[in-house]
Amino acid sequence: MQKETKKTPLYDWHVAHGANMVSFGEYEMPLWYPAGAKKEHLAVLTKAGIFDTSHMALVIVIGPDVFELLQICFTKDLYACVGKDKSPLVPGRCVYGAFLNESGKVIDDAIVYQLEHNTYMTVVNAGLGGEVARHLMAYRDRRNVEITDLTDKIGKMDIQGPMAARILMKVLVDPEEVFEDMLYFTFKGYFDEASPLADKVRLIDGTPLLLSRTGYTGEFGFEIFVDQSHLVKVWEMIFDAGQDFGLLPCGLAVRDSLRASAVLPLSHQDIGPWPFINHPWHFALPFNPNRTDFTKKFIGNEALKNIDKPEYTYAFTGYDLRKVSVYDQPIVLDSEGNKIGLVLTCICDIAIGRHGDRIYSISSPDKPENFEPKGLSCGFVKVKSKLDPGQVVELKDKRRKIKVMIVSDIRPDRTARCPIEEIIEQKEKRL
Repeated sequence: MQKETKKTPLYDWHVAHGANMVSFGEYEMPLWYPAGAKKEHLAVLTKAGIFDTSHMALVIVIGPDVFELLQICFTKDLYACVGKDKSPLVPGRCVYGAFLNESGKVIDDAIVYQLEHNTYMTVVNAGLGGEVARHLMAYRDRRNVEITDLTDKIGKMDIQGPMAARILMKVLVDPEEVFEDMLYFTFKGYFDEASPLADKVRLIDGTPLLLSRTGYTGEFGFEIFVDQSHLVKVWEMIFDAGQDFGLLPCGLAVRDSLRASAVLPLSHQDIGPWPFINHPWHFALPFNPNRTDFTKKFIGNEALKNIDKPEYTYAFTGYDLRKVSVYDQPIVLDSEGNKIGLVLTCICDIAIGRHGDRIYSISSPDKPENFEPKGLSCGFVKVKSKLDPGQVVELKDKRRKIKVMIVSDIRPDRTARCPIEEIIEQKEKRL
């Protein structure tokens, strides 16, 4: 029996504003709006876009033994995961990693937030809150830990793009204080009015927020967690505040084009029921400096170190906008026409283009004069043998065959890590 699809609190808003709705991760979600995916994509790179992400799930983990439980269940080494000096996770910081089974295969990727001492929040993908909560419960043993699945109880929305900070400045109480020392993968505030953390970030109407910088687009921006009862109000307040800055509502199509060209994986498409290793996201694993071993033991670590027939996931870029359809089960061919793997993701980023032997973005400060990107296909492949950056392979579906290049990065000059003050200053100079 097929499950009935869920609706986020913003469903009626999406429909009223002409969104093309599709089923995704058990939810009815906007694919794009009347402006179209191209304009939405460009808005995030040049102005700002707003995304409904309240289909994402939250799991709160609390207790004296919570650190020990997460350390064994989560791939990142929480003793050494923050910044270049690999310092421990502390309140106000968050980190990306994954939950694996004993075979080293992905249950889900996730971001773990440390709210307070012995209090953590895990953000996982749509429909997987219960599964991750059960996974944690299965390994809790006698540890003194309380696990709470908040699926469909918390509202979430993201505002991404260079104007995001300026838009939020119109609706936040003391925005300068909120933005102070707010680095990439940090957060402030909380969505529960009863928490002492709630006073750290509030809207001008008093609504408390958890505000973070962990963007899934590769560009500068924020993620907003709020009590579900406030989500529509908060969305409309921010949407109205952004109209003078070119803010557009954005759907799943542009989320996909932005995240793939930022070399970020989609759970259960680019990572999934196969060993979580030999991929572009090595930073999600606790490798030692020489990448010869892990710095800790975790569920699945032995399986990752003892793979008989390894597979490899690589990013690629095409030479124009032509792409293959992942719905046609496209394959990867070597130079002799032999099948060597499968295509996981293939999208188009219309904000990048080739000039000589380099790829530039419309955001590249050193782009050639009169540079006009024509767009490139890009994405991820999973193959049976090692490939090198610069190596050319072919992708083939039922309709076409295209040549693509294996690369270590795709869209250059992304802004996700930029300091807030630098982004604001740059944009003030342009206004």
